[in-house]
Amino acid sequence: MHILHKAVRNRAAVVRASGSRTAVTGIVLAVTGALALSACGSGDSSGSGAEGSTKYAAVIKGLDNPFFQSMEQGIEAQAKSGDVSVKVQAANSITDTTGQADKLAGLSGQSYGCFIVNPISATNLVQGLAKVAMAKKTIVNIDNPIDTKAAEAANATPATYIGTDNVDAGKTAGAQMVKLLPQGGDVAVIGGIAGDVTSGARVDGFKQGIGSDLKVVQTVAADWDRQTALTAATDVMRAHPGLKGFFVANDDMGLGVARAIANAGRTGKVKVISVDGIKDALEAVKAGTLDATVAQYPYTIGQMGVEACQAAAKGKTLPKNVKAPVELVTKADADKALASTPKPFGSYDDPFTTPDK
Repeated sequence: MHILHKAVRNRAAVVRASGSRTAVTGIVLAVTGALALSACGSGDSSGSGAEGSTKYAAVIKGLDNPFFQSMEQGIEAQAKSGDVSVKVQAANSITDTTGQADKLAGLSGQSYGCFIVNPISATNLVQGLAKVAMAKKTIVNIDNPIDTKAAEAANATPATYIGTDNVDAGKTAGAQMVKLLPQGGDVAVIGGIAGDVTSGARVDGFKQGIGSDLKVVQTVAADWDRQTALTAATDVMRAHPGLKGFFVANDDMGLGVARAIANAGRTGKVKVISVDGIKDALEAVKAGTLDATVAQYPYTIGQMGVEACQAAAKGKTLPKNVKAPVELVTKADADKALASTPKPFGSYDDPFTTPDK
């Protein structure tokens, strides 16, 4: 075994030096062989698959965003109530694609029976998941979907995806904006990171939701950041003084836009709807500085991720796609939403807790 380890290290040095595809293929084969021999010789089946395992790993986006703080809380709460162990690793920020991939790589060779992953981009975790899949571990994809073609090419297709239908969330926001602006008018869109799948789906849904009733006059990216969104919204209002509303792809940015509107003395005159349902946004809806939020429940998404691992450990077949709950929160619902947060205030379907028929 020592010889194999040495061969793998030597091959890795060649890859670093040459960067060639041939060398990359060589190291993959070397690692595969080492893993196979290790599995045969160790006598330890605890990491050979999800069945029966109570040790899971979760790799999520950065905790600099309250949405993912809530997701971590849901993961930990379900682990505690389900009497399982979950090792949670978070990226250093919500844009730290390389760092997040490194965290998965560090966990992938360990004896976890199931991996819950919330990738920053559609592809940044695919390489690490290939190693997880090679070891026949269950992959549970939550919140941000992994690119289907990339996952298939790596033989790392997740067993299930659990997340919000972001197009539907955007449509809900669009329909509400039409209600708020029955006379029509110009609106602007503040998206997240340019090219981000989640942001794009929400923006597309919003445009579908408003149809021809409203006109989108400008779309800008604000990198999911509150201060960046504040600055962007200020610039947009200067460029379009007759603007009637903003759709914002997440609450943190939505709060920045609301501040820009307040700074311009236009609170109530320029409508703003965002997506996520974080506590600060719910309080802003109650106060009237934010007109609505389409609340997702990252806490519940995290819970359901662990439930999926528990179901897989019992040998159950997981549903391919699971829609997480979404609720429109207006001022009329704000108190109920605040009392229930971080959980939904209404009922929702959870296939992982439905008794077997």
